[in-house]
Amino acid sequence: MILSLGIIAFGIARGRAKAQLENNEPLRSMPVYHGLYVSLWTMLPSIFLVILFLIFNKSIFDFLITSFISASTISLGLDEVIYAKNFLISNISNLNNLTNSEFLSNEMALSLYDRYTQGRLIAFGSFIILSITFLSVTLNKLSVRFDARRKVESIFKFIFFLFSTMAVLTTIGIILSLIFETIRFFSQVGFFDFIFGTHWSPQTAIREDQVGSSGSFGAIPLFTGTLLITAVAMSIAAPLGLYSAIFLSQYAKPKTRDWLKPILEILAGIPTVVYGFFAALTVGPFVRSCGEYFGLTVATESALAAGAVMGVMIIPYVSSLSDDVMSAVPVSLRDGSLALGATKSETVKKVIFPAALPGIVSALLLAVSRAIGETMIVVMAAGLAANLTINPLSAVTTVTVQIVTLLVGDQEFDSAKTLAAFALGLMLFAITLILNIFAMIVVRRYRERYE
Repeated sequence: MILSLGIIAFGIARGRAKAQLENNEPLRSMPVYHGLYVSLWTMLPSIFLVILFLIFNKSIFDFLITSFISASTISLGLDEVIYAKNFLISNISNLNNLTNSEFLSNEMALSLYDRYTQGRLIAFGSFIILSITFLSVTLNKLSVRFDARRKVESIFKFIFFLFSTMAVLTTIGIILSLIFETIRFFSQVGFFDFIFGTHWSPQTAIREDQVGSSGSFGAIPLFTGTLLITAVAMSIAAPLGLYSAIFLSQYAKPKTRDWLKPILEILAGIPTVVYGFFAALTVGPFVRSCGEYFGLTVATESALAAGAVMGVMIIPYVSSLSDDVMSAVPVSLRDGSLALGATKSETVKKVIFPAALPGIVSALLLAVSRAIGETMIVVMAAGLAANLTINPLSAVTTVTVQIVTLLVGDQEFDSAKTLAAFALGLMLFAITLILNIFAMIVVRRYRERYE
């Protein structure tokens, strides 16, 4: 209804402005801005109240039901009262369930349902009345000299600012949630034991009479395994992706590019579980058989198999972005280099590649982040063993795999085992932030040299 009123308001205000324009009255703003101004003021305040209503919806219903659930009305214990409140909150919109409930008589259920429907009608009517009020007020405010364009731009500027603020606040909220839970974890486990520990065994006894390990939370094997698999993946994705981008942007004919680029980008659309099956059933056994042929000991689930398949998966992240960046380099730079007698390969190495370096570094950084955050391929092809090794033929695990393992199933969120997932997430966030800062420093220095 609010959206419909906004559309109607847009049509009325725009029509009035067009009529004034046809009467040779000089408008300060185009008719479309008159329509947008009235339409935005008709919809936005009501939508804001609807959002607030949805946010506090449970609290409103809880207040509504509390008056019906009390010890003086129904002889229930405290736990039963809580259960009854939750039941009624979940079924308040279903009259059949309310009348058949064991907590209320039919008369009380009907009275509660009527109060609920009346409250919804009052809220609904208030929103519609508010929209109509703003429609009439803003419509009367319009005139020939009214600067509707600037008003509309100010409204959109505020909306964009609000959305960007929400994104920033969401990021801050994620960081704070990680920090608070990590502080709880370090109150049970030493910081240096976690950062510099070389043994990872998070199994702990939940109850005092339960037999279990005391837990060991040394994160070095996890970060080593993460970096090892990421290094293997990037050693495949970086050269193949960059050379593919150079070929597609500089050497391939338009028809060849139109065919090859979509085919290459299909790799990014394949589900990671399919890559995991391929790594576990095909690449893993192949790597092991090759290792045995040369007399090497290769684990069934190895970092090499997982990293190789992951590298193939992230090739499109490098090639597609690098291709777009190199294609965006001004043609005058390339033509000037060729006019001075440089070959095509020299132009690519000494002109196009340096000019496109910031975008290429961004593409590589995105690929690294994608490799660090991958979980399914590592679970299926590299295993769960937290081994401290830099041998790509051994089985290793990563930070993300352990986070999933720690949070799977029924867990107590006050145990060190569960809280360790938040500490791992915070450390992973810190590592990614350091990589971003390092990439920005490198790009800034290199860009200054070529500007």
